[in-house]
Amino acid sequence: GAAGQGRGSAPLAVLSKVELRVSCKHLLDRDTLNKSDPCVLLLMQSQGQWVEVDRSEVIKSNLNPVFAKIFTVDYYFEEVQKLRFEVYDSHGHAGIGTHDDDFLGGMECTVGQVTHRVLQIVAQKRVTKPLFLKYGKFAGKSTITVISEEISGNNGYVELAFRAKKLDDKDLFSKSDPFLEIYRIDNDRSEQLVYRTEVVKNNLSPIWEPFKVSLNSLCSCEEKRKLRCVVWDYDSRGKHDFIGEFFTTFEEMQKAMGENKVQWECMNPKYKIKKRNYKNSGVVVLLDLKIHRVYSFLDYIMGGCQIHFTVAIDFTASNGDPRNSCSLHYINPYQPNEYLKALVAVGEICQDYDSDKKFSALGFGARIPPKYEVSHDFAINFNPDNDECEGIQGVVESYQSCLPKIQLYGPTNVAPIISKVARVAADEERTKEASQYFILLILTDGVVTDMADTREAIVRASYLPMSIIIVGVGNADFTDMQILDGDDGVLRSPRGEPVLRDIVQFVPFREFKNASPTALAKCVLAEVPKQVVEYYSYKAFPPGALVQDATPCCTGAAGSPEGTARCR
Repeated sequence: GAAGQGRGSAPLAVLSKVELRVSCKHLLDRDTLNKSDPCVLLLMQSQGQWVEVDRSEVIKSNLNPVFAKIFTVDYYFEEVQKLRFEVYDSHGHAGIGTHDDDFLGGMECTVGQVTHRVLQIVAQKRVTKPLFLKYGKFAGKSTITVISEEISGNNGYVELAFRAKKLDDKDLFSKSDPFLEIYRIDNDRSEQLVYRTEVVKNNLSPIWEPFKVSLNSLCSCEEKRKLRCVVWDYDSRGKHDFIGEFFTTFEEMQKAMGENKVQWECMNPKYKIKKRNYKNSGVVVLLDLKIHRVYSFLDYIMGGCQIHFTVAIDFTASNGDPRNSCSLHYINPYQPNEYLKALVAVGEICQDYDSDKKFSALGFGARIPPKYEVSHDFAINFNPDNDECEGIQGVVESYQSCLPKIQLYGPTNVAPIISKVARVAADEERTKEASQYFILLILTDGVVTDMADTREAIVRASYLPMSIIIVGVGNADFTDMQILDGDDGVLRSPRGEPVLRDIVQFVPFREFKNASPTALAKCVLAEVPKQVVEYYSYKAFPPGALVQDATPCCTGAAGSPEGTARCR
């Protein structure tokens, strides 16, 4: 919790970079004699204005283009980052977008929607949407597909060690001086050099030094991607002699280590054709393979993690009579109150990560119908069997409709709410391998009165897929609330048990009264990505395990600073 503790500004956001690859189908044909020459522009919204950030190449005469251009955007969980893709028929020197006739269609989305698995097909990170012309008119059957891939480098790295045996001798007066090169074969069949070993002088059975490469570099984090490994005899003039090659995959390397079949024949295709009794030009042996995985928040989101959002609203009497304009719950037809401002600012971020867009909405500290007994965990839609509302707007409507039906009372007890969400999170953890992560937003105007029980509930919740955000509304003295936020020291239960991980963020709303909703959301949600990674690291869940019964090749302290694990 940065705000309210003298830090002044919000904590640094957790940043990743995302690559976006774009393709289209069934584009409109704007040209008379041939097909449209499409180009796609990427725009981002900044201060309410659409600003072009990049554009693709022009593909000649093609209504189903696959653009080679890769767009790179910075990704922040705690911001709504609006994107717009616009496709134009280019006319060379005439420029792009100079006439309405050039416009082939546009599509808007957020970075969160593009990266989120709910909108993806199978395991790919893709979203396909129709293209629209002006005034919301469909551009025929035109569609645009955006495929995303995180390139933060947090996918980990692999440590490899190779040796060779009985390599061909290419030198007349001494033995070969071999070195090994590994190439990644990309989708377009081009080859990218991944690593080149050192040269081992005068040795036909060299042992090369172990080396580390990122999984992104080695195989684009695709374990089935083909690798070409080449052994050369070093020549000081740069005219290295080809000894042989073999093809493999990272997946095959892992299996080989597990089955102790860790060698490949090094083949020279020319010798194979010319020499009748040719077997190979030596063998290359994989001596060791260690995987060091460091997962990011975006890895888990792309791996299927759903964010389930719950809001809990303080209906204690200290808020003031909602009918009075001085009340924190007063419904002004022209301006939302502080409760609504905080709810919408945070909820708009979270909704991109919730597949069904249904949010649990709870209240505490009020007397509720029909018996008007005090409740500290009631559904504000008054449906005890289903406390979920349809989207942020549904929460707003339930909040506004429940105010006249309840009597504000007290005390300010939040432990029941935390325990209620924790029970759901615990059930989720037991039954669905924790594919859902729960964010509880507590909006309160005062210091909690059940502090001991609240501390106990937070310690219990720190073992579950759960984060708690407390926004202090109004002008109360919130000094005691800092105890719950673990930034100034480890929170402990009344019995002295520490939290497993810091899951609470406290922010006083008054510090953001004159700021934009974006500033509040950034501060409130800044710690959530780290908390998500810490939880799944503690459970040793790699991202893919959240949605499938795959046995990961590696387990261990994924996401920890070391993040190391050895393949089994």
